[in-house]
This record gives sequence, C-alpha cells and structure tokens, in this order.
Amino acid sequence: MSGADSFVDRAGPCRAGEELDAAQVDAYLKPRIPGLEGAPEIGQFARGASNLTYLLRYPGRELVLRRPPFGHKAKGAHDMLREARVMAALKPHYPVVPAVLATCDDPAVLGCDFYVMERIAGIIPRQDLPAGLGFGEAETRRLCVNVVDKLVELHSIALTSDPSPESEDRSARNSPSPLGESRGEGLLSLGKGEGYVQRQVEGWSRRFRDARTEDVADFEAVMAWLAARRPAREVAIRVIHGDFRFDNVVLDPADPFTVIGVLDWEMATLGDPLMDLGNALAYWVQADDDEYFRRTRRQPTDAPGMLTRAEVVAHYAARTGLAVGNFDFYEVFGLFRVAVIVQQIWRRYREGHTKDAQFAAFGPLVNYLDGRCRRLVAASQPGA
Repeated sequence: MSGADSFVDRAGPCRAGEELDAAQVDAYLKPRIPGLEGAPEIGQFARGASNLTYLLRYPGRELVLRRPPFGHKAKGAHDMLREARVMAALKPHYPVVPAVLATCDDPAVLGCDFYVMERIAGIIPRQDLPAGLGFGEAETRRLCVNVVDKLVELHSIALTSDPSPESEDRSARNSPSPLGESRGEGLLSLGKGEGYVQRQVEGWSRRFRDARTEDVADFEAVMAWLAARRPAREVAIRVIHGDFRFDNVVLDPADPFTVIGVLDWEMATLGDPLMDLGNALAYWVQADDDEYFRRTRRQPTDAPGMLTRAEVVAHYAARTGLAVGNFDFYEVFGLFRVAVIVQQIWRRYREGHTKDAQFAAFGPLVNYLDGRCRRLVAASQPGA
C-alpha cells in the first residue's frame, strides 16, 4: 500500500472555455480565508459533468472551488449556495463532509455563485480500482462494506421529525439503532421530508414526459406501476445524499479501506433513505449482469469480492434495522430516474445543444432501461 499516494485524484489543466480568472478568485478569497499567500495555480478535475470543480493550489495549501456550468442561468438545478449550506449543516454530524471555507453570491467575481472548500486529497474509485492497490477479493469486499456503511452512517443521523415506526419503537425502548444515532439538530431545514416519495415519483414522471422524444419508449407502464406501488409513507425521514456512488467517495491514501470524504451534495435533502439506496444501486453493475448493462459501468462494483445488489440491501437492512420488504419499488424507481437523466441528455444531444460523442448511444440506452424496468416489474411480487 506504500505506493497508494500515486493513485490520489489529481487535477489537470482547465478545459478550453472553462478557465477561471485567478486574480479575481484570489482577491475575493484572501480577505475571507486566513493564511493564503502568493497567487493560486488553478487546475480542473475531470469529474463533474454538471457542476465544475477546480483545484486552487496556493503555496502550502490546496483548496477546491465549485461553480455551475458556464452559461447556466437558472439556480434551481445548480444551486451552489444551497449545496454549501447543506455541507455546513451536515459537517458536525457527518465529519467526512468537506469543510466549506467561503461562499460567493457576487456575480462581479466569476459571473455566478460559487463556494470554496477544503481539499480532501485521496483516492476516488472510478471505473476500476487501481491495480497497484493489490486488492484481492477479501480486500475488495472489505472496501465495499466500508463504503456502504458510510451511507448507513449518513442515514443514522436521526431527525426529531422522523415519523418511522422503527424510530418510534426505538424511542419507546430507549435503545439506539444498530450503528447509533447522532441527533441531527439544525438539519430540519434541508428539505420537506414527508411526502418525499410521492414528490419524486410525480416529479421524475413529469420530467420524462417533458423530455421524451419519439424514438424512445414512453415508460407509461413503468410510471403507472410506480404510482400504484408507491408506499403510503416513508420508512423514515433522514438526510439523503441523492447521488451516493463510489466515485463520490474519497479513500485515505495511507489506508485505502477508510473513507475520508464524501463529495457532491447538490441533491442532498430530507427524504426516504431507501430512495437513496435504490438510486445508488441503479448504478451498481455486478459481474452477472447482461453485457449491455455491463457496458454502462462507471464504478468498480463488478470486481471480485464486491457485494451484489441483493447483498448490499441485506447488509443495509441488518445495519439500519429498516424494513426493506418493498425494495422492488425502490429498485425500479432508481433505474427509472437514471432513464430520465439519460433521456434529458439524449434530447439535448438530438437537438444539437451538446456535441459530446459519448451521448450518441443514449437513445438506445433509454430503451434498454425501459426493458430492464419492465422485467423487474414483471418479476415483482405484490406486497414484496
């Protein structure tokens, strides 16, 4: 493991058209972040097709700046100041959140809202684990469990408005959840909470209908099933990440089994934690999946030793004590949500708003996801 430092995620040059004005950034930050000296060198991380992420390298100190895409005007989808507020509120309860050091709502600086946070330098697992780590099956399984447990830990921050029967039962018995619960005072303003599942089903169904093109499936059968099978209430109301994946965690270079950072809090809110798990597993391609689905893999979840999706659900249930008997719904919803995101990009590509060649296959992928959802629906048992 001694060479693990060589796998630390690094920034490259800024992409053409996405450069930052170093002098403007420097002039804004120095009065707000004590101890900065010299001029920053600015690089850009390859990750982040939505919000843009930059490395600011000062002598003896590295910071990270997050801003929305260039040309974006509406705050709703890229609300950087909300993301910073979520992180600041979570930090005392979930230490792996990067510390926010400065925010900016003055368009005279960069033409957009942005925030600056501490840099957590480490290994970010992407499509494949670095071969140089030397992980066998046992080590890979240990890493996988540790990453899933970071999601469990997030969902174990109990809120005073939590309506779950499990939470009420534990309160009556005066006993903690399996991992112990940290009280999440100050977090109740992060989202609406109750009614989250209904809002998600209705909202993502509306987004698909708005984005649909004539060359893809209509998903009406899937959307009708989701509406009919939607649980009457959330299993709990907890802080949820919204995009929990391997490439949003940072591993300690000195001990790659340890998660030292969780990134990308743009979609974090209060909601049903099983929705968070279902969304995470929608990207979880495993070794026995069909060849087409395996070609979509963007994280190392098919490596020997990784938990299967079913094993993740069982482990999560054992650690949280939450009932997962209706998980078919959450699994189908997670895949449907991915299909909507892919379709939105596919429409932009068809209409010429993006030229990225990787999006040329997104139309067929939408149709594949419709078939995958339908197969899961057909296999689902009523009441499961």
